[in-house]
Amino acid sequence: MEIVIRPVTPAEYDAVAELTAQAYLRDGLLDFGESDAYLHELRDVAKRAAAAEVLVAVAKEQGRTAEQGVRLTEGSERAAEEGERVVGGVTFVPSGGPMADIAGPGEAEIRMLAVAHEARRRGVGAALVRACVDRARATPGCVRVVLSSQRAMRSAHRVYERLGFVRTPGRDWNPLPELDDITLLTYELTL
Repeated sequence: MEIVIRPVTPAEYDAVAELTAQAYLRDGLLDFGESDAYLHELRDVAKRAAAAEVLVAVAKEQGRTAEQGVRLTEGSERAAEEGERVVGGVTFVPSGGPMADIAGPGEAEIRMLAVAHEARRRGVGAALVRACVDRARATPGCVRVVLSSQRAMRSAHRVYERLGFVRTPGRDWNPLPELDDITLLTYELTL
């Protein structure tokens, strides 16, 4: 299976929306399930793409078994074709704006990383994060990449740490101050 990381196309917005929503729902990451207000944000790929850069991981089988691994390449701008499927997505916020939660001056932010359940443990999430880091390095004045993560996202934490991100407990925050038990952990990577 070959994985290509590239910008999302409008034809893929629905696929990314559903993949992201299902990843968060299946992993129990939305406190209010289907009625969680954040679910609408996760599904609004057009809004994200208008304010930031949404990247997708597209898989294409090429006569290789899953045990043979994943080849990662930078790809084209085209929509997923027959025999291809979107298996991951992430929002890259290069320099603040309406999609930034915690990024300050000189910081890019990674948001809403999601990988389809059947594509996990194949390097898809790491490839999406690496693509964001590469874009941050190419952003003039960017010196750091930041992100927020839920405590339960332990697999994602391992990916971030393997890629050189470090915890920044002083930046941990609560997106819903009226609820005491929702603290997001923060990470950063100095470029």
